[in-house]
Amino acid sequence: MLNEIKWPVEYLPGTTDNFASNEVIVTDLTIAQVWPYLVTPTVWEKYYANSSDAQFKEQGKKQFYPGARFFFKTFGFPIEAQIVELEPEKDGVARLAWHGWAEGDADHRLDVIHAWLLETLPDGRLRILTQESQKGKPAAAMAGTNTMIDGHQDWLNGLVKAVREQLPLD
Repeated sequence: MLNEIKWPVEYLPGTTDNFASNEVIVTDLTIAQVWPYLVTPTVWEKYYANSSDAQFKEQGKKQFYPGARFFFKTFGFPIEAQIVELEPEKDGVARLAWHGWAEGDADHRLDVIHAWLLETLPDGRLRILTQESQKGKPAAAMAGTNTMIDGHQDWLNGLVKAVREQLPLD
């Protein structure tokens, strides 16, 4: 049985304005190899064109830590974010999630939980799942389109390629 994302009740998929789910299953990669590319947000823009300007609120930090606050731009939105789940590999599963938001009036405010699950599968396979549950008028406008699905698939594909090519993390 496959693991799933742990959702806060107020972001439960199907109850928000938009939801996107993407995954890949690859061979010959491990959680230990992939994890640094997810928890180092300043490297995202090197393998995912839809991310830029990542920075931590706390000076000198390079990787996520519990409760970390950070900022980045994605899908045209400036996103303030905070880590809400950070579980390095244990028993073949690792989890990462952040609460992100874009400030603004009712027409422009966006509020999301973006979560990742890395899961070791039999036969040397690794499952990488990313899901995002969104609230707000911009989220509702994207519902029923492939905007988030396509963007997150690019992120997954770029992540796998970066790990396989051992893209530098600094």
